[in-house]
Amino acid sequence: MTLDPHLAYARRMDRADGLAHYRKRFHGTDSPLVYFDGNSLGRPPIAAIERMQRFMEHDWGGRLIRGWDESWLQLPLEIGDRIGRAVIEAKAGQTVIGDSTTVLLYKLARAAVDAQVARHPERREIVIDTDNFPTDRYVLEGIARERGLTVRWIDVDTARGVTPAQLRAAVGRQTALVVVSHVAYRSAYLADAAELTRIAHEAGALILWDLCHSAGSVPVRADAWEFDLAVGCTYKYLNGGPGSPAFAYVRDDLQRALAQPIQGWFGAADQFAMGPRYEPVPGIRRFLSGTSPILAMLPMDETLAMIEEAGITAVRAKSVALTTFAIELADAWLAPLGVTLASPIDPAERGGHVTLHHDAMREVTARLWQRDVIPDYRDPGGLRIGLAPLSTSFEEVHRGLDATRECLREVIAERAGLG
Repeated sequence: MTLDPHLAYARRMDRADGLAHYRKRFHGTDSPLVYFDGNSLGRPPIAAIERMQRFMEHDWGGRLIRGWDESWLQLPLEIGDRIGRAVIEAKAGQTVIGDSTTVLLYKLARAAVDAQVARHPERREIVIDTDNFPTDRYVLEGIARERGLTVRWIDVDTARGVTPAQLRAAVGRQTALVVVSHVAYRSAYLADAAELTRIAHEAGALILWDLCHSAGSVPVRADAWEFDLAVGCTYKYLNGGPGSPAFAYVRDDLQRALAQPIQGWFGAADQFAMGPRYEPVPGIRRFLSGTSPILAMLPMDETLAMIEEAGITAVRAKSVALTTFAIELADAWLAPLGVTLASPIDPAERGGHVTLHHDAMREVTARLWQRDVIPDYRDPGGLRIGLAPLSTSFEEVHRGLDATRECLREVIAERAGLG
């Protein structure tokens, strides 16, 4: 029997893959399940499971409240610095682990527009695109209502994202803040972060980057690209687990200029003085509010260690190879069935996932889940394939796209009355 050339290629790529050994470090990768949703929730590292068990028994169970003085109070800063070093290329003291992405987005955006309006009363617009992630749009609309500001919308192609020309046309003397996703959640369009940041700064605006779909998959150079602010979640490519806390980046020279709006005791200058008035601590800690979610931030440390070891450049190279292979399979197997690519074909413009479009994809996704092939679905008609470089193999991509072809054929046949 002649071996499928695509399968032969996948096996060759897995044998040559310098990151293949990391796959064994994740729970469940020895099962036949195909996981295409690493861009929504990453697999748990085996070491993280073991660490959590030890923490429950020794650190929490054994040290009890002494753990705060011994190490827990510093964890948001220590893990934040590790993300800065390994994932977003930011020097120490600018990144912190805190609340959910939504809460951190609110804190940073609200602090930014308040500071801008205080210095420049004419800057009363927030710029964001129409296809940004719902949380980003909802939060910015809410802040605009609270502060009497206006949202200026950039109408983007849902198969792409914000381009330099579009941003240049939208910003001006009236712009307080620009909010852009580095990788678009729907299409995986990879924005030109350096250029968009430069355009925002030329207009006198601050820019806040949403790194949720790029952190841990795509190189980010927060300092070199002169970011002002950024937020990113940790349960995707950083494998922090369901609901693991997000991180915030605030450029060091902005930290004293921004007053974060959710004042809590963890951001106070003398946390245990319990004084009558709030005085923010100098530095990035001022962007914390309440008690840090220690249990929820520990698991990501294991993936950060892997990224430090492998290097984000190697992670990105494998990500490009995986998504390119997925697109080649889709072109060979799914395009004849009417599927179109809803992500950029150029890997330089594509993040770590691929979206395939067909009006039957909602039904296809449901069938795939029943067969232990797990992508996700995004309207309109988008089957989204998230390929985590440290835990996904090329043969897994082959098996998943083969199953997608089978399910799509079934749905098409049933719709035609042939099933």
